[in-house]
Amino acid sequence: MGASMGLTAIAIIYSPWGKQSGAHINPSITFTFFRLGKVKLFDALFYMGAQFTGSALAVVLVGLFFMKELADPNVRYVVTVPGMHGLLIAFIAEVVITFVLMTVILRASNHPRFARYTGVFAGLLVATYISFEAPLSGMSMNPARSFGSGFSARVWTGFWIYLTAPLLGMLSAAEVYVRRKGVVKCCKLHHQNNKRCIFCGANGGFAS
Repeated sequence: MGASMGLTAIAIIYSPWGKQSGAHINPSITFTFFRLGKVKLFDALFYMGAQFTGSALAVVLVGLFFMKELADPNVRYVVTVPGMHGLLIAFIAEVVITFVLMTVILRASNHPRFARYTGVFAGLLVATYISFEAPLSGMSMNPARSFGSGFSARVWTGFWIYLTAPLLGMLSAAEVYVRRKGVVKCCKLHHQNNKRCIFCGANGGFAS
């Protein structure tokens, strides 16, 4: 599952649509880039609305074709719930993994040599987290992802964790990065392509 989710993230980031939109997928990422001044408020609101809507619709559509399998107690709509160690450990775990993820995204995407591999680094982290961290928090990192499963499953156990912890982790990572005088060029996860950037206006590469 970790490998499949990591490869899916990489495929989305490097797809034509991902290259065009920036492939945030995650409202916490979008909001963090808004905090960094790289996304306008109007755009951020629509991005986050699309992320929550897309997540919910995806689970609903899969349920139309695989309702029995998706609703099975062993699957339970792939809902994210805190692990056996409790809410506090789940909260801390989500903060830590999102802090690391956002740190990697910022450092890689703004590095002249590694920028084009930002999506690969992010996908590898997702695969690693699902394989090793999931027992602690369910491995959400994404409020929209948890909302989509919870919406269909009607399971909201610890949902506040998945709304707050990823945002706290990513905002903290951004604050540390900026305080170390890190430069944020743009908010696209893959910028080295021929798609005009809707954020900075560049046609491939970064705007000067």
